[in-house]
Amino acid sequence: MSDALENSQARQRLRTLGEALDSGALQQVARILNGGLSPSDIAHLLESSPPRQRALLWNLVDKSLEGEVLQYLSDDIRSYFLSKLNAQELATIIEDFESDDLADLLQQLPDTVIQEVLDTMDDQDRQRVEEVLSYPEDTAGGLMNTDTITVRPDLSIDVVLRYLRRHRSLPPMTDSLIVVNRRDEYIGVMPITKMLVSSPSATVREVMDTDIEPIPVTMSDTQVATLFERYDLISAPVVSEKGKLLGRITIDDVVDVIREDADHSLMSMAGLDEDEDTFAPVMKTTKRRAIWLGINLITAFIASSVIGLFEGTISKVVALAVLMPIVASMGGIAGSQTLTLVIRGMAVGQISGANVAWLLNREFLAGALNGVLWALVVSVAATVWFGDPMIGLIIAAALVINLIAAALVGTLLPLFLKARNIDPALAGGVILTTVTDVVGFLAFLGLATLIYG
Repeated sequence: MSDALENSQARQRLRTLGEALDSGALQQVARILNGGLSPSDIAHLLESSPPRQRALLWNLVDKSLEGEVLQYLSDDIRSYFLSKLNAQELATIIEDFESDDLADLLQQLPDTVIQEVLDTMDDQDRQRVEEVLSYPEDTAGGLMNTDTITVRPDLSIDVVLRYLRRHRSLPPMTDSLIVVNRRDEYIGVMPITKMLVSSPSATVREVMDTDIEPIPVTMSDTQVATLFERYDLISAPVVSEKGKLLGRITIDDVVDVIREDADHSLMSMAGLDEDEDTFAPVMKTTKRRAIWLGINLITAFIASSVIGLFEGTISKVVALAVLMPIVASMGGIAGSQTLTLVIRGMAVGQISGANVAWLLNREFLAGALNGVLWALVVSVAATVWFGDPMIGLIIAAALVINLIAAALVGTLLPLFLKARNIDPALAGGVILTTVTDVVGFLAFLGLATLIYG
């Protein structure tokens, strides 16, 4: 009930702020921004505002809040605001950042600026950030935070508790302590909940959990997210190839990965960047979309050239021109269904070499059955419409062929692209549409040419 009340109050504050902004009451806007909204709410407001209004709001945000707000902004908008800051201003803003968040932010800056910011940091902090920066951002190393609390297995619980009380605070999302040996090699974890109910005289070795497998530093962020989801993890240790503890990954970073992957899959289907700014300027938006439209135009010419091969047949039987879009459209929809299913299965780690054959067989049969079902419906409609049973037979056969082809291509295409390090979400839709168009037109018009001459 309290959460619902807080959400309602936050929405009310956002409405009030919008009204104040429209009326030009900047002092009231600044008061609401810095006193009534959380950093995540401020970030949401900035992302929901057109460029000119966004710049005005950013200038009203209190300097002490800028760092936290930046962490919640999308990469596109964050990069814009970072470009307006010099190295000293950046150093002030990022003073309280965790190493993983700081590394994410620095990766959006030019190399010269990164070095200037690193030079303003003390040796310990700089070493932590440089370690995270040394790994690709889409790996466990790029996600991890080097701020960990480690204990040795021979210590007693009482000693560990006294050690923890010496800390002013524990790192966020600390649900367990990481147990290492004298060479900092990972041994296991000790859940805090288990430690609190154990005898003070018991040793860490007696209480710790050795079943938790550490995450290799080179593991992809998508695989990390899958592990967190499968085992309900809150945090997990990250180790080097030799088993040395390097850091830990926490659930808040994994949620970001899941959200970014979902955004990527959705936006890539339309050829857009997952960080696309909803309120980006006209020319920037036009430039980004023009490239994808150009690629689609090329594929459209390929499909049109197939139609051109049968120009003579189409001129003889006008009904073919009327019915052609049905064959292509049905194939495109059937293929997209399979493509989406397979891409999702790959993303969550459900598809492997062991089950591809079964999946391919299932999609083949589903395509064939749907092809026969809708071929009967369309053939009857076409026969009644044009009074020519042969037209109905031709379109029925073409539909069956195209739906089977769509199912097979929709299954195999993502696997083929993934094997060649091409993003299936980005390229799959365009290639699939081209294939189903070409196969559909070839089947339909080819059969018509054979029959009508």
